[in-house]
Amino acid sequence: MSADSDLIAEMREYSRDPLGFVLGFFPWHQAGELEDYSGPHAWQADIFNLIGEHLRGENWASPLRIAVSSGRGIGKSAWIAMLSHWAMSTCDDCRVLVTANTEPQLSTKTWPEICKWFRRSRNAHWWIPTATKICSADKRHADTWRIDRETWSENNVEAFRGLHNSGKRMVVIFDEAAGIPTPIWEATQGSLTDEKTEMLWIAFSNPSQPTGSFRECFGRFKHRWVTRQIDSRNVPGTNKEEIAGWVKDYGEDSDYVRINVKGEFPRTGSNQFIGADLVSEARYRVLRPDEYESQWKVLVCDPARFGEDRTVIGYRQGPKFVILDKLRGMDSVQVARRFIQRMKEHDPRTCVIDGDGLGGPICDIVRDEMKGWFAANPARRFTEFHGGIAPTDANAYFNYRVSMWGRMRDWLKVGQIPDDPELEMDLTGPTYGHSNKNQLQLEKKEDMKKRGLASPDLGDTLAMSFCAIVAGKTQLERDTEKLAAAGSITERSLLQFKLTHERDARERQAEERRPAHWE
Repeated sequence: MSADSDLIAEMREYSRDPLGFVLGFFPWHQAGELEDYSGPHAWQADIFNLIGEHLRGENWASPLRIAVSSGRGIGKSAWIAMLSHWAMSTCDDCRVLVTANTEPQLSTKTWPEICKWFRRSRNAHWWIPTATKICSADKRHADTWRIDRETWSENNVEAFRGLHNSGKRMVVIFDEAAGIPTPIWEATQGSLTDEKTEMLWIAFSNPSQPTGSFRECFGRFKHRWVTRQIDSRNVPGTNKEEIAGWVKDYGEDSDYVRINVKGEFPRTGSNQFIGADLVSEARYRVLRPDEYESQWKVLVCDPARFGEDRTVIGYRQGPKFVILDKLRGMDSVQVARRFIQRMKEHDPRTCVIDGDGLGGPICDIVRDEMKGWFAANPARRFTEFHGGIAPTDANAYFNYRVSMWGRMRDWLKVGQIPDDPELEMDLTGPTYGHSNKNQLQLEKKEDMKKRGLASPDLGDTLAMSFCAIVAGKTQLERDTEKLAAAGSITERSLLQFKLTHERDARERQAEERRPAHWE
């Protein structure tokens, strides 16, 4: 390759810039298959940028995991091919392994697309493609600089367990990853241990299965994966007329459209506590400001410290729910500080914090630091939530948590929630059963995690808002409103004198009724 010294030097410039490489090394806008394209699709460029930012960052040697759930026809095979070519061209002795859910998918779709893009590039002469691998044309590197097409087998996971390329670059690509079994995922996970090595693990799939390792990338392991969900209708080049026909035939929220168009996972089954249709309507409902702005805000925090779960802070204002924060890795003091910040910003009528586990210290900090804030207005309230206590209706519900989920389910018929796929998954994820007293019982978080679902932190945050008791206007607030509505200076002065007199009278009456032993 010594004759290609200029090309090699140019390649080095893009070692940590996959998007720049893709834009510069393929014949965009030239005669041929790319004539009508100026570059990759927006979603493709977005993920190339993610990779570039990771490799240019301080944690470049930690594995980057990216999971993409999508509808049909978005161009994922082309993206896989472009990424593979960048990885091989800009790092000597790079190793890439590509697998798919089935051998036909791998041999007839994924692999031919990769070979096609290798032939398109300006350095096509660097490579020798075969039916199972593409390796360096330099014989000295033929065994160490290569991309392999690997068919998985649950009886032989050694090809995935032995993935190492210390000090260089290693890329693992799972195409149609929903169909790849858990042992292959676990073997691959165990290979990501090399020091000072660029490690990328990319998983693409239609979300055809409600459980499994691919589903877990968006569920209990989503703190370890960068995730994207891509709707086929938002991508150039897809057959919009055919897709519109699918939506008309099956319905916007049918599992067929969710999987093949929206890139969203199917509903979990008939024993969902909250149905997908109800959540979808609330997700796309748009309320007028006058339907909620006059309502008091209830600020809620569902704390979590480390691991898979998130700390969530949000508020409900009558029929509208807003998510303010999704946080990870924060201790009790940090969470309390953020909650106090949100209290000052939104002036909620009632504050609710889950008081179990980590939440206990957070409740203590908020009470202590904000006691003056609560004392300034007796209508402000603080509620410590405990999901395991007695329910509001012991004949219908097993515990307090499920009774709040019941209130939330009723509210969703008229409420508006954020257009957030994570919130939808949280609300539709839990199933229900019945206790020996025939009470409704919500699925435990531990059991959800066994099914590959995350703890429904966002759903719990909204549900907890329904335990709040919201006080009406105090006399002081009513007096303030009267003053604000007063017209002339004389009118305001007379009203101020009257209100002050009435307030003093109320305080004297309260003092006279106060028992002597209160001193």
